[in-house]
Amino acid sequence: MSLQQEIIAKLGVKPTIDVDEEIRRRVDFLKEYVKNSKTTGLLIAISGGIDSAVATGLCKRATDELSQESGKEYITLGVFQPYGEQEDIDHSYAVAEAFGLTHKVETNIEEAVSEVVLETEYAFKALGTPRHISRGGKGNVKARTRMVIQYALAFDMNLLVVGTDHASEALTGFYTKWGDGAVDITPLSSLNKRQIRAVAARLGVPEEVIGKAPTAGLWDGQTDEGELGVSYEANSDYLEGKEIDPAAREVLERHYLRTEHKRSPIPGI
Repeated sequence: MSLQQEIIAKLGVKPTIDVDEEIRRRVDFLKEYVKNSKTTGLLIAISGGIDSAVATGLCKRATDELSQESGKEYITLGVFQPYGEQEDIDHSYAVAEAFGLTHKVETNIEEAVSEVVLETEYAFKALGTPRHISRGGKGNVKARTRMVIQYALAFDMNLLVVGTDHASEALTGFYTKWGDGAVDITPLSSLNKRQIRAVAARLGVPEEVIGKAPTAGLWDGQTDEGELGVSYEANSDYLEGKEIDPAAREVLERHYLRTEHKRSPIPGI
């Protein structure tokens, strides 16, 4: 078995999907997990990108169906988490509007991140190596701060935190360990980026969200494809078992092997 075949099997990606069937399967998965956990719904951070938009649509459908079937109120809480001024924050609100979210809140993370960065730089100074935190280090602080706030809300509201990680991200390890990768449930995990776009179109995600360049929003001008050095088209082709340019294959497999620690249980002895 080739490395490509091993990765596809491990991530559970199908070469083709029935979009309606996948939506139904994932909504049912969310419903069953909520019922078994005895929680009152789901929390989803809406970044303004396609992944969180699709997750929002699935979550809202799941909690609406649970409410109708049980006669009890189940909610989807949408959380907007800009760092200072977010240029595309209107896309986050557009997603909430598209899916009729009645429970939503904005939590700006800038002050909290600044405090963590300041304490870290004090630590560098105390260690005798005074310097500013790196751009990547600060980006990770942003991702982890967002999750701290999400879990603080979820704990007191008895909600499950929903992740947006998917197979195209898992392939490259393109998420922050204990940041956006630290969640309770991931309804998109076996879909690649191309399949997520198909699901987004069927769910009714706003066109301006579907068509935008994917970004983690960790610093100005950052894009997923620019940082990874490979397109999501090649990424999706690879996960569907297709032959791709050898250089793109090498990049994807290098990312996969380098980030194995993110997909593995915490080692111990």
